[in-house]
Amino acid sequence: MAKKPDARPNVSKEDLLKFYREMLLIRRFEEKAGQLYGMGLIGGFCHLYIGQEAVVVGLEAATKEGDKRVTSYRDHGHMLACGMDPKGVMAELTGRIGGYSKGKGGSMHMFSKEKHFYGGHGIVGAQVPLGAGLAFADKYLGNDNVTFTYFGDGAANQGQVYETYNMAELWALPVIFVIENNGYAMGTSVKRSTKSTSLYGRGLAYGIPGEQVDGMDVLAVKAAGEKALAHCRAGKGPYILEMMTYRYRGHSMSDPAKYRTREEVEKIRSEKDCIENVRDLLTQSGLASDEELKAIDKEIKATVNEAAEFSKESPEPPLEELWTDIYA
Repeated sequence: MAKKPDARPNVSKEDLLKFYREMLLIRRFEEKAGQLYGMGLIGGFCHLYIGQEAVVVGLEAATKEGDKRVTSYRDHGHMLACGMDPKGVMAELTGRIGGYSKGKGGSMHMFSKEKHFYGGHGIVGAQVPLGAGLAFADKYLGNDNVTFTYFGDGAANQGQVYETYNMAELWALPVIFVIENNGYAMGTSVKRSTKSTSLYGRGLAYGIPGEQVDGMDVLAVKAAGEKALAHCRAGKGPYILEMMTYRYRGHSMSDPAKYRTREEVEKIRSEKDCIENVRDLLTQSGLASDEELKAIDKEIKATVNEAAEFSKESPEPPLEELWTDIYA
């Protein structure tokens, strides 16, 4: 894990509460999704984001309207962080017409043009060239929008990632490659899959600068995001952020995660949890009381429960919906 900064950056109570609220929404939403999956209300694949919330919340805090994002199949957190409606996300998970893809995409294939969210993608690493394509469109149009292209440590070994690095640097595309390094590609530890000491360092062969960031510290993530965005908006081409993060659950709901010890997970949870870190900053500095934070948690649980009820009550898509939104 990357080392935490010695001094806390100057940050307002409003910003800290915003980060706390947004990370907690993702955590509670994913916990509820796990429950619905266990009840058989969500089918197919379901990859939870629990533990990694600081990455998307910190980066989204640095963005402006018009910036884009594309990611892989561990995508619910990215949707919520960019402002997509929890009801629409949960309804899509349960395959209902009220979902973002009208119940036809499920966990891995939701989109929102309004929020500039260009999908979760089920094929490992397939979203990386798509992210460069989105950035190419913005460069072509002459605006200063930037695309965040998220992928994991497992996808970092895929060939199309390096083809994309080469083209992105060659054309100076405004794209930030975000490697969410949670230590395990499905069940394979990073230590067993690569000799590289850093994944962001591979970009140097193509001339792409980057850095490793403590992905469990939302303030460190936001600061790194601002630096990367400034680089891209200045026309200097792509940037790589390797977020050192951790997932508490298995790779997907079908993964018992026997490749790591319970002690390892509990150590990260007790020492590095991104939500608890912000909670401690708020309470220890006297910016918020336990009662205030409990009230926020209660409010978020109500929002998530409302989304779950909406997802149960929304009807399944009619059969004729099978023929809409397809090429032929």
